[in-house]
Amino acid sequence: MFKKQRKQAGEYGFTLIELLVVIAIIGILASVVLASLNSARKKSRDARRLADIKQIQVALELYFDANSGNYPTGLSLLVPTNIPVEPKDPVGQTAYKYAALGSGTSCTSYHLAAVLEESTNPALNSDVDAAAGTTCTSDGTEFAGGNSTDCAGTAAPANTDFCYDVKP
Repeated sequence: MFKKQRKQAGEYGFTLIELLVVIAIIGILASVVLASLNSARKKSRDARRLADIKQIQVALELYFDANSGNYPTGLSLLVPTNIPVEPKDPVGQTAYKYAALGSGTSCTSYHLAAVLEESTNPALNSDVDAAAGTTCTSDGTEFAGGNSTDCAGTAAPANTDFCYDVKP
């Protein structure tokens, strides 16, 4: 009754145009995913920086209590008594900016900072945005701080440096 029709060779499979369209769609989706991952990585590094700053602040207070009301002249003096390892910035493994403040060898305050990557980070609304002040003898990492200058103490181009800084 019913006769099977045989397909001719070449009628099975996909055309070149169909394959190219599928590859283009996959490429567009992959680029969207990679762009969103980059933003997530920046937020993750900023969260790490904020956690490191809090950890250093706790170690500084422990040092302050144990040393007659004086802060250390450098973060390296916190290791290993108050903190096991000095935290470093996740990009480049550089030290966070720190300046012990006071007069002579009496360091009664400090200024600590990290450069954030995301300008929309809510932590930037609650930092001190202060100048470092008079530094004690230090380890060479003193800086000016604040959002009007970068964390290295030099004038920063607009919207390129987001300095999160804290004081006791």
